[in-house]
Amino acid sequence: MHHLARTWSWSIVLFALLASATPADGQTEGEYLYNVTMLRAAPGHFTELIQALREAEAIHREAGDRVPFRVRHSQGDQWDFMLIRPMGSLGAYAEASRMARREAAWNSPAGTALSERLEAFTAYEEEWFARSVPVEELGRRFEGSGLFHIEMFAGLPGKRGELLEQRRMENRYYRHLGRQENVLFVREAGPNWDAMTIGFYPSLQDYAAAGVRYSEEQQNDAALAAGFDGVSDISPYLRSLLSYHHDTLAVPVN
Repeated sequence: MHHLARTWSWSIVLFALLASATPADGQTEGEYLYNVTMLRAAPGHFTELIQALREAEAIHREAGDRVPFRVRHSQGDQWDFMLIRPMGSLGAYAEASRMARREAAWNSPAGTALSERLEAFTAYEEEWFARSVPVEELGRRFEGSGLFHIEMFAGLPGKRGELLEQRRMENRYYRHLGRQENVLFVREAGPNWDAMTIGFYPSLQDYAAAGVRYSEEQQNDAALAAGFDGVSDISPYLRSLLSYHHDTLAVPVN
């Protein structure tokens, strides 16, 4: 059964969903729980999977769930689609009446047929649970954005806390430059990357211009104010904390 139609056994992941992220400023980090799913289309079924994901909106609404935020890989990682499913909290999402409504929607004739198509059109899927900004803030960020810079980070042993702080420092660097900060997702359960950040841009041109519109002196001053040794220290410091790092550009699925 495809993950969109699955009635999850929450006891399997409950032990891993007890930690809480530390809010930054209420806009880049928070306590709201999300399920992040990466999908790769089965060979020859890319467009069919897109259509099935669009049709799934109606089943999500019938189930009483928010429609996932969806992005489509442009270049970088190996997945084709990322779905960011708003959950809120484990208790609310797994409440008995909501689980029953969800099961009824996906076990209906339309839900069953769509689930079978999603299964047939998907070659690979991976799920991750993370906490981030409230869903209203994430929706505001997505609205009007035409390009997303998505980075996933797995820290070296003993470096998870320092990695998360580095991510916050980079947001402070952006803040000092007057740039929009990235949204930070902090791992709760699932695959072993510790954090994900998403940068939101109107277009590829805006993304390309973001790093070159400031003088070297402005960038260095912002880096020092954020806690780095200088602008040239940002990337080497991050790399010193990483086991691995995935870097992806993505666009909306309309």
